[in-house]
Amino acid sequence: MFQLLGPLRIIENDRVASINARKVATLLAVFLIKANEVVSTEQLVAELWGYSPPRRAVAGLHVYVSQLRKFLAANGRDCSDLVTRSPGYLMRVGPDELDLLEFLRLLDEGRAAFRVGDYESASTSLTGGLELWRGRVLEDQRGGEIVDGFVAWLDELRLECYENLVECDFRLGRHRELVGLLRNLVAEYPLHEVFYRQLMLALHRSGRRAAALQVYQRARHTIVAELGLEPGRAVRELHQAILVDD
Repeated sequence: MFQLLGPLRIIENDRVASINARKVATLLAVFLIKANEVVSTEQLVAELWGYSPPRRAVAGLHVYVSQLRKFLAANGRDCSDLVTRSPGYLMRVGPDELDLLEFLRLLDEGRAAFRVGDYESASTSLTGGLELWRGRVLEDQRGGEIVDGFVAWLDELRLECYENLVECDFRLGRHRELVGLLRNLVAEYPLHEVFYRQLMLALHRSGRRAAALQVYQRARHTIVAELGLEPGRAVRELHQAILVDD
């Protein structure tokens, strides 16, 4: 199993392995991000060295690919899954061999269940997807266009997953249980207004009206200080509804 949802690593027969050489690890990260797709030599060179590569960058790339194949073979993987395919390389990865693919499957299941009003199933799928995360994604492999773009895209999916999970659990009456999670999310994403709104609602529906109003004041202070803007309409309207106990 390859794991991208946190530090890059491989788990095979309960043995955990990671790559110490940064460029080789970055190479593996790119092949997993582009699993079952051809990645061109030009793209790989740009990811490893930027747009001012050394004169012998292509030769260096071949060396790193060879080192990666040896690492895969040494850790129970079939190195023939990494194949040369014009104009570059392709890595074959099965649907059950990458945590990213499992996360995307569970997210799609959660979306589908949410659309038809099956909130219990949606909550279970979304929770399962979020439990696959182990920390900051590919922190040691960032800096190139492919990895950075992937990390930004994946962070948006994680936000969506949390937002939908909270909405599901609201519909299941789990307001009090959500307060701790939402406080953590507000701390992690201090400019993401959806989590302020959801935290205010969870507190208000748990009989903690004063705490909900305090969250609004914190949100307003943070957003004005960082962006010079007032909170958005949804947050302001909820604040007004709480003030009049609606």
